[in-house]
Amino acid sequence: MEQIKEISTRMASLVVILFGLSILTFSLTYILPSDPVEQLVESMGAGHDEEVMSRMREKYGLDKPFVEQYMVWLNGIFHGDFGLSVQYGQPVAKVLARKLPNTVILAVTSFIFMIAVSFPLGIISAVYKNKIADYIIRFMSFIGVSIPGFWVGMMLIYLFSVKLHLLPVGGSGSFEKLIMPTLTLGLGMSAYYIRRIRAVMLEQMGENYIIGCLSRGVKKSAIIFKHILPNSLLSIVTMLGMSFGGLLGGTMIVETVFSYNGIGKTAVDAISKRDYQVIQGYVLWMGFIYVMVNLFVDLSYQWFDPRIRRKGRKGGN
Repeated sequence: MEQIKEISTRMASLVVILFGLSILTFSLTYILPSDPVEQLVESMGAGHDEEVMSRMREKYGLDKPFVEQYMVWLNGIFHGDFGLSVQYGQPVAKVLARKLPNTVILAVTSFIFMIAVSFPLGIISAVYKNKIADYIIRFMSFIGVSIPGFWVGMMLIYLFSVKLHLLPVGGSGSFEKLIMPTLTLGLGMSAYYIRRIRAVMLEQMGENYIIGCLSRGVKKSAIIFKHILPNSLLSIVTMLGMSFGGLLGGTMIVETVFSYNGIGKTAVDAISKRDYQVIQGYVLWMGFIYVMVNLFVDLSYQWFDPRIRRKGRKGGN
């Protein structure tokens, strides 16, 4: 019952947050001085033909007052219609749905790569504190945190595409085109998580229950993997969830550097082309992702920490 109540509360908060985001986003795009229809007409070579622009504004509903535009747009959202993209001439939902699979693939591969790199190195760095391995890992992670992602991406392009001719410069749709964006995102996140995993593990190593395990002759490997690591996960699971949520929202810089056809690059193109309908749809997608990720993270605590499960059962009784 407690879980059902918590999920219901979070779903209600999701509606409130998305409603607030919709008002804020629509208001900001409405008061911008630029005219997306004028830019579109000019790109079509029609100059400043007022008649053409008037018909285009009527087509996209931009000739109506603010409140009417917002109510029409909000009513459309309830029916899965986020409006019509000025840039693509297609429904926003269709545009985002077409880009989403590429972003999901990139998010999953980058997240898996980050976990495969950061967890082993973070554990090694904590176990061999102030040893040569620890110094090397800490130095490399410091460099990784300090270097911007776009610079890493450009260096990978220069090395693997320009010099070695092993990988395509950019694009999406194949495994080869996925490698460099995955490395760029994964390496940047790994550098941060290595330091975080090391810090929380060292904190757990100083706890009394670890000293008790050592005094009873428990193997060090068993202490690390059965006690220290599970307890350390509790403090980083929230960050892992938010990182994955950010990846699902699209990584604008990396996707732009590699011309990766994902949601992040679509949002950047929409901003440059003043495609407000796509921007509004993207912001709502980001809000939805972060609320759902927060809900999943909170529920996952009960799986990682048995004390929370027992507390929930007592509360239900």
